[in-house]
Amino acid sequence: MAGFSNTMAILSSGMRSQSQRLTHVAENIANADTPGYRRKVVDFRAEVAEGQRTGAVQVGPVRLDRAELDQIHDPAHPMADNEGYYQGSNVNLMTELTDAREAQRTYEANLKMFEQVRRMSSAILDILRR
Repeated sequence: MAGFSNTMAILSSGMRSQSQRLTHVAENIANADTPGYRRKVVDFRAEVAEGQRTGAVQVGPVRLDRAELDQIHDPAHPMADNEGYYQGSNVNLMTELTDAREAQRTYEANLKMFEQVRRMSSAILDILRR
């Protein structure tokens, strides 16, 4: 049964990581029109215990996308410079929606595998009880 619990721990780490990724994607989408906002990017890292990879993943440090900020011309904007430009955000909604869809599908795939492993372990326990 240790194999099943280990597999479930790996799958739950994937779901937890994708959930955190979705949180940052939602923040990026919410701040797409915020002047000076830089997109947050998450990387995944392999979890290591006692010098060995466990198979689980975890979210690495959140970093800011260093891509150029959009220059928006609006002389009436309070943050506009002498030429009428201000810095927008570097959030691309298509990229964020794509990232959200990928995270959602990866989460669902991990969830389906989690349910399958749970069913298999229940079936084995039923067989052992007989």
